[in-house]
Amino acid sequence: MRTLMEEELFPSTPGKVKIERAHQMNRQLNRCFASTSIMFLWALFLIALTASYLSFQSFVSTSSRLFSSSSSSASSWGGLQWERQVRASASHRRSSGFTVLVTGAAGFVGSHCSLALHKRGDGVVGLDNFNSYYDPSLKKARQSLLSSHSIFIVNGDLNDARLLSKLFDVVPFTHVLHLAAQAGVRYAIENPSSYVHSNIAGLVTLLEAARSADPQPAVVWASSSSVYGLNDKVPFSESHRTDRPASLYAATKKAGEEITHTYNHIYGLSITGLRFFTVYGPWGRPDMAYFFFTKAILAGKPITIFRGRDRVDLARDFTYIDDIVRGCLASLDTAGKSTGSGGKKRGPAQYRIFNLGNTAPVTVPTLVSILERHLKVKAKKNVIEMPANGDVPFTHANITLAMAELGYKPTTNLEIGLKKFVKWYLSYYGFTQTGPTSTNL
Repeated sequence: MRTLMEEELFPSTPGKVKIERAHQMNRQLNRCFASTSIMFLWALFLIALTASYLSFQSFVSTSSRLFSSSSSSASSWGGLQWERQVRASASHRRSSGFTVLVTGAAGFVGSHCSLALHKRGDGVVGLDNFNSYYDPSLKKARQSLLSSHSIFIVNGDLNDARLLSKLFDVVPFTHVLHLAAQAGVRYAIENPSSYVHSNIAGLVTLLEAARSADPQPAVVWASSSSVYGLNDKVPFSESHRTDRPASLYAATKKAGEEITHTYNHIYGLSITGLRFFTVYGPWGRPDMAYFFFTKAILAGKPITIFRGRDRVDLARDFTYIDDIVRGCLASLDTAGKSTGSGGKKRGPAQYRIFNLGNTAPVTVPTLVSILERHLKVKAKKNVIEMPANGDVPFTHANITLAMAELGYKPTTNLEIGLKKFVKWYLSYYGFTQTGPTSTNL
């Protein structure tokens, strides 16, 4: 029994055992590899299936977004009814009247200029994207005001080349008043790309449409006093340095001046740039100090007043909206014709830059004192040193050139201008001198 068991366990031919063992191991390895290969193939299949599904889902999602975006864009402009509205709004009512495309027409300066142009008999078509940089309801209210005067505002983006091309096809604009922009110095720290999108890319898109138009319009556009940046010569003159911007906003406006000069030089576009100095007044922008100071004072909340180095008060050349409007219209009236046709330049074209200010800087504490007087409410003040947010300590416009060439002459001082603003603010937001009569604020 023992011998049998030993023979079964330990055969007498060891070489044969090694061969059989090797064959057995090979068979096991082959089965293992075959099993692994099958699993690997299945894994590849599942990965491919998953990738295909995800790609399909991405395609469907992207297509859906594109279709939705295209449908939304297409539904906001175009069609016979839309073209009739544009043409009707563009029709001028005075002899030799202008036909003006006003970008940013639902904005502060844009709405005032549109009304002034319409009032004197010019045709006006507005363009605005109604973004949410500040409360869009204020822009909608301005739109309603313009609509009541038969001024049509196209709801569209400045970067929509197809829309701009369509507008120039429908209406032979004589002038473009380009006021659309991403405004504000401090917001550039939070959302820098919006400034490039609006102030540079949007400007180029508009200029491309204008230079390709036949006839080419004359272009008047809003630059900014911010381009003077770190310049310490006062008052700021158009001949002073503007190559040291203190904020991204200022840099994009300076870039705009260089870009417009390029289109003037290459394509013969008539260009007038206007450097606005701290515009204020009724229907103003809620992000401006005089506006949010008023809101805070009426609500009994403290306001923050920045002070420069060495406890020097900040000062601004506050310019009332009616004065700015007169400067814009004078720029349109004196603008030379563009010299190109369908993008081909036939000769040199006019290129100008003007300061539009009040040439009388006022400190921020003085501004607050005037608001307190008109609101009949004492402000709670926190005075702190100005942070490094791109603001400059003072602005002061030299308007000699604008006076000589445009006949520009500001007539409204800050005391009178703020009185008019406060009257509008109290009415618009439902306040009496004793408190709010509604919850609109």
